Parts: sequence; structure tokens; C-alpha cells
Amino acid sequence: MREPIQAGSAHTHIRARRYRIVVIAIGALLVALGLVVIAAWMIRVEAVLSVLPGFSAMALNTALCFACSGLGLIASVQARPGSHTLAFLLFSLAAAMSGLRLIEIIFVGNHAQIVEQFLAAAIVEPAFAARIDRGMAPNTAVIFLVANVSLAFALASREERTQLVQELVGYVVIGLGMAALAGYATQAEQGYQWGGNVGMALHTAAGLVLLGSAMLARSWWVKPEGRGRMPIWLPAVICLTGLFVDLYTPLGVANGILYVPLVLASLWFGNKNAPFSFAFACSVLVSLGFFAVDRDGPGYWYEATNRSITIATLWLVALLVYYFLRKSISLNAERIRFDSVTRNTPNAIIATDEKGTISLFNPAAEAMFGYSAKEVIGQNVRLLMPEPYHSEHDNYVKRYLRTGEKHILGITRSVSGRRKNGDVFPLDLSVSKLASDTPTTFVGILRDITDRVQHEEQLKTMFRQLQAYTADLERSNADLDEFAYIASHDLKEPLRGLHNHSRFLLEDYEKQLDEDGVRRLNRLVLLSQRMEKLVNDLLYFSRIGRQQLAIKRSDVNAIVKDVVSTMELYLDERHAKVEIEGSLPEIVCDGLRLTEVYRNLITNAVKYNDKAEPLVTIGHLERFTGKDGTSAREVFFVRDNGKGIPVEFHEDIFRIFKRLEKPKDSDDGTGAGLTFVRKIIARHEGDIWLESEVGRGTTFYFTLGHKREDQHAAA
Repeated sequence: MREPIQAGSAHTHIRARRYRIVVIAIGALLVALGLVVIAAWMIRVEAVLSVLPGFSAMALNTALCFACSGLGLIASVQARPGSHTLAFLLFSLAAAMSGLRLIEIIFVGNHAQIVEQFLAAAIVEPAFAARIDRGMAPNTAVIFLVANVSLAFALASREERTQLVQELVGYVVIGLGMAALAGYATQAEQGYQWGGNVGMALHTAAGLVLLGSAMLARSWWVKPEGRGRMPIWLPAVICLTGLFVDLYTPLGVANGILYVPLVLASLWFGNKNAPFSFAFACSVLVSLGFFAVDRDGPGYWYEATNRSITIATLWLVALLVYYFLRKSISLNAERIRFDSVTRNTPNAIIATDEKGTISLFNPAAEAMFGYSAKEVIGQNVRLLMPEPYHSEHDNYVKRYLRTGEKHILGITRSVSGRRKNGDVFPLDLSVSKLASDTPTTFVGILRDITDRVQHEEQLKTMFRQLQAYTADLERSNADLDEFAYIASHDLKEPLRGLHNHSRFLLEDYEKQLDEDGVRRLNRLVLLSQRMEKLVNDLLYFSRIGRQQLAIKRSDVNAIVKDVVSTMELYLDERHAKVEIEGSLPEIVCDGLRLTEVYRNLITNAVKYNDKAEPLVTIGHLERFTGKDGTSAREVFFVRDNGKGIPVEFHEDIFRIFKRLEKPKDSDDGTGAGLTFVRKIIARHEGDIWLESEVGRGTTFYFTLGHKREDQHAAA
């Protein structure tokens, strides 16, 4: 058996449990009623079968329907395995017996009682049954059939429509039972007897009222969150009162208007469809009140017109109540959402009236200011403000109310707040006015920005330190460049003197010196020449950092061809070859500096090559993705087939005056070539890197104008 839909609040669970108890209690009463009547049939107690002498008795199959319906109701609210199936079978059995009786009345006649005769032959003395039993009344059969069918279908689903049908049928069952009771009370046969057929017994009418009440309670048990707090007996009392007045008043008066309070009673329910259920039940009762008495003459149509107007009025009232409930439910949902937002938002929310009196103080505001909501609601909002905001607040509000000019509304500004312990802290405040008429309500949304202010102060301090550090670095770099220039310039003179005097000694005294002395003087000449080259490279390196680039659009194809043509003799001596792969684009750069880049890279590719025929390939890639996952756009490359460079030296080769090995055929290099290359590329805001495989060659990649993605090489 399916459990009722679980609601979020404990109150809803309590209501569901109460409705379940009501269903079980009424079901037990119905079972008891059916068993008592069955026992009375077996032992022939006429006072139990017919409560009032001379009136209709409860038929044997009616008692069985009460017992089946009651047991089915009890089983339908149980959670035990198989209870759902048992309830469905019991409701189906009751519906089958009442349906069969209704078919007998319609097609065979009121006196044919197949089920009653079969049961009587089994448990009742035939003579007693023939004298007392007149069969189930047609109104009783209709009620049992509709009620048990709706209960059987309601077992299969908890959807809103299914439960609404069950609830609607419950109201109708209560109304028809009340109509029969009212007929007995007013001695109007038309209330409990339809035409010349068998009438409904008094205790049958009471049992049907209980059955309808159990159907309502079961519907509310399945959907407890959509029901109001109105007790079940209130609609029943209204129905009974309306029927009494309706049956006792003169003909021609539309007393159905008394049912309007019953429709209005749906305001106590959370289901917006409840007024239509009440209107339908009331319409049935109004119609019963009209047909319960025979009418002849001109008063018939007068009364019929009044009853029609009454029914139309009831449905109009139901429609108005429906729209009212729908609006109320919508407003309540909005209120719940607003309450959820205000309670769960990390920002403080404070609402005040035009006098500054606090009416809303959410949990975030309690945590922010240290006050509980009870402490501040009803107090002036100035309680939370330090000076000067404490004194200026009322003036802000008065000026807005007087002029309508918005100075603080609709904007976010930084102010200060004061906690309960007196601490003053910074916060962001945004104030808005609720879009309503009166009274005026202002809502402030506040955020504690203490951490942000502290971070901003730290950032400002760090920025000032960074500015000072940058200025020191720029000054240091300028001093270093100046030192390199001055040092290299001043070192040249003694180096030239050392070189010249060494040459003079060799020229003038070579014959007077032994072989070792000549060798040493020659070595001194070579070292002074090398030292001069190192000083020149150092001077050039400092100039690269200080001189402006001559930026213009340059043809890289032309630059490479010019470099190759100037190195033609050098390449021929070493049997080297330079190839251009594809087409090289035009770019904006310093063409002279780019020439130096290619000359250095080509020279190194040939100089440090162990192959008999060195091959240098130059090209361009629109998109490059490296082995380490880095990528770049517009990449130039210089590839050789030489020795290759181990990965641990990929960074060392760019250090100034750093050479991994001395070339076999020359000692005129200083190891500054790749340092110059990196510096030039860095001045172009580019990047240079390499991929190499030992024994198979090296490829240098570089960009001009942008770095590799996720990779920044040092300049």
C-alpha cells in the first residue's frame, strides 16, 4: 500500500496521522453496523433491521456492502503487504453487489432480488426473509456503486485528479445520506424514497453519511498538505440545516441559498478546487430539495426558476472562491519563497518603515550585528549605525519622502555598521523601496566587506611595494647597462695596448727569444684578441637592451636569402646546405635584428654538426603544439641534422658566454650567440624554445609578437 505523500512539516504529518485514525474508526463503525444487521437477520430481530416501525429495513446485501466497504477502508490505509489488493477486492465486491441490484431495478423490476434470495437461502429463514426483506433501495445502490468504484480507482493513484474525484464523491454521498435523514426528520418520503421504489432505511442513511465522511478523510490522508483545518462535521451540519429548512419552507422559495456558507467553507481548505466540489454537492442537494415534494400548478416553474438561479449563484460563489484561493495559494508560495531566500541568503536583509522602525531582521543580519531578531524588531535602524550615518539617516528618509529624489535608493555604497559589542565594521549597502502602496517599506541588503577591505589595503601596500621595487629594478638595469657600456668601452684601451705591445715584442725580439717565449707571446696575442671579442659582445648585449627597435614590415623570405648569400663561402667550406621549407610570411619586426637571429642559428647549426653534409631547414608554422602540450601561433623554426642537445642543457645554452663544447675547426666563438638571439626575440615580445633528439638533430622554434600559451620563457 502506498504511503501518503510526505510533507516537510511536522504539522502535516500529524494531520495525516489524524485522518488515518478517522478512516480506521469510521471503517470499524461501518463493519460493526454491517455485522450487527447480518446477525439481526440471522436471529430475526426486526427492531434492528427496521429502526422505525413501519419503515424500510436494511437489506441483507446492504449490510454486506457496509461490511465490505468498512473493511476496504481500513485495509486501504495500511502499509502491510497485500493490504492494497485486499482493499481493491473488497471495494470491487461491494460495487458488484450494488451494481447487480441496480440492474435488477432498472431492467427486471423492484421485486427481483437475486442476491438477497441466494443469501437468505443460506443464512436466513425463508419465511422471515419473504416477510421483511424488500431489497436494497435504488438510491442506496447508486451510492454504494459510485462510492466503491471511486475508492477502487483512488487506490491506484495519488494524483490530484484521482483524489479530487474521491473527495467529490464523498461530498455527494454525505449529501444524499443527509437528504434521507432530513426526509425522516420532516416526514417527507421523497427525501429517502425515490418514487414508488423501496426506501432507504434510517440507519442506512446514517451509515452512508459515515461512508462519505470516511472517503473525505481518506482523500485528505493521501494529500494532507492540501487540506484545511475545518472539521468534517461542519459541512455535514450545514448540509443538514439546509435540507431541514428547504423541506419545511413553503414552495416557491429558493432556500438553496442557505448552501452558500457550505461553498464558503472551502476557504478553510488549501486545495483551490475544493469550492467546485462543494458547489457540486450543494447543487445535488438543492435539486433533491426540489424533487422531494410533488409540485403542481403555476408554482412549479416559479420554484424551478428560483432553484436554477440558486444553483447558478452557488457556482458563481465557487468560482470567486476558487480565484481567491488560487491568489492566496500563489501569495503563500511567494511568501514561503521569500522567507526561504531571506533565511538562507548569506547577505543580511533588514526591512524598515518610513520612520526607520525595523520589521524584518534575517538570520544573516543576526550573525552580522550580534543582535537577535527579537532585540531589534520594533527598534529604530539607527541602532545599527555609527556616526555620521546615525545622525544622517532620518534626513535621508525625510528628504526622499518630501521630494522623491533618490540619493541612496537603487545604488550600492560602502558604509559602516555597528555591532552589538560596539565594533564598527565596513559593509556594502543597497536600499530599495518595495513596490506597494502604503505603508512605505524600505529593504536594505548588507554585506560585510571587512575581509575585502583588508585585502584591498594589502593589495595597495603590495602595489606600492611593487612600484618601488620596479623603480629600483629599472634604476638597477639602467645602472647595469651603463656599467656594461662604460666597462667594455674602458677595457678596450688596455686590451689594445696589451695586444699591440705583444705584437711589437714578437716583431722586434722574436730572434732573441727562445721557442717557449715566442709561444707564450703568441698565446698572449690570441688571448687579448679573444678578450676584446668578449668585451665587444658584452657591449653589444647591453646595446640590445637599450636601443630602440627599427620596427617595420619585413619580408622574412628576403631576410633569410640575404643571410644565406652572405654565408655562402662559410657554408661551402663545410659542405653545408640551407633549405627553405614552404613560404615565409611578411611580419612587422626589426629586420636587422632578425637577420642576426637567423645568422646565429644557422652558424650554430653548421658549426656544431657532426654530419658530413650538414643540412639546415628553415620554415614557418601557423599553429604549433609541442610534446609538452604547449601551443603557439605563427611559429618560425630552424632545424638541423646535427648532434642534438641533451634536455638538461636546453636552458644553459642561452646563458651568455656558455658553450657546451669547443668547435673543432675554430676557437673564435664566445658562446654569446644564443644569448643575443633570446634577447632580440624577447625585445620583440616573443619566445624561443627547442626540441632536440641526441644524434638526430635540433629544432629551434621562436615567435615574434606573442608568447607560447601557458609558457613564458625568460628574456
